[in-house]
Amino acid sequence: MTDLQVRFVGSMIGSALGDAIGELAFRTPQEAALRQRVDVAENLVYTDDTAMAIGLAQSLVERRALDPDHLGDTFRTNYQREPWRGYASGPPTLFQLVERERISYVQAAQGLFGDQGSFGNGAAMRVAPVGLYFHKTPDLYEQARGSAIVTHAHPIGIDGAAIQAQAVARAVNLDPDQPLNREAFLLALQDKARTPEMKDKLAQVSALLAQGATDGQAARQLGQGVAVHQSLPFALYSYLRHPNSFEDCLLCAILNGGDRDTLGAMACAVSGAYLGAGAIPSSWWDRLENRALIEDLARRLAEAVADRDDRD
Repeated sequence: MTDLQVRFVGSMIGSALGDAIGELAFRTPQEAALRQRVDVAENLVYTDDTAMAIGLAQSLVERRALDPDHLGDTFRTNYQREPWRGYASGPPTLFQLVERERISYVQAAQGLFGDQGSFGNGAAMRVAPVGLYFHKTPDLYEQARGSAIVTHAHPIGIDGAAIQAQAVARAVNLDPDQPLNREAFLLALQDKARTPEMKDKLAQVSALLAQGATDGQAARQLGQGVAVHQSLPFALYSYLRHPNSFEDCLLCAILNGGDRDTLGAMACAVSGAYLGAGAIPSSWWDRLENRALIEDLARRLAEAVADRDDRD
């Protein structure tokens, strides 16, 4: 694989493993017992987090651009094929609205939650392919916004997705053999954030790291819920607290309570993009459900980026 493919595969496989192992942690929240359960699992099965990331990658590979209508159709097709993945109420409600009212996905998303739109972490959990595909482009925020508004119309929901995409993009562009400047990483994300909620939480991440807070203390202060400003910050903390170990990053994200699978997916998308595919334990990789499909999509995204760069 090329270096770009190594990073892309690392991010997408990493995110899927964070999701799948995080899902197991809901019922096995102690590290020793969780490791044992993972070791004996025949397959590591992912949830809707990865199913939607796959849909986003499929749409980008097919369109070579962010196409909200095509993306919504892809999400809907994949949901109808596998509705048991653990979707929350938002996506199926959205798909029903589109079909019944004959409106666009963006219009339907604007009408959810009392016309306020969702500020959940669903747009951020799946956005890694956008951060990968547009990792060099100055309009990354707008591309991430375009992927979010298919389901998330609230400014915080959009901002969270854009910040996660920025984190993945920055990780791709960093050299893991050099010391990671955590403060610079966070300042860059704060500079891109557009909502006070996300700016404040990113500042808290920086302070907690500087103070040497425990993982548990950070989780309690930053939050681990389904709202993106109450989960993404701790996922980013997990990566920045353990930048040199994919395994430690994953365990930090999922063993401190809350929305474990999504925390794992978000944290490990960044860790995998930074460390590359070789940092992921092969015993986990080998048993990931639909591994070949995810690897193929990641490689095709990297090839599409290389083709685009050659044309430019």
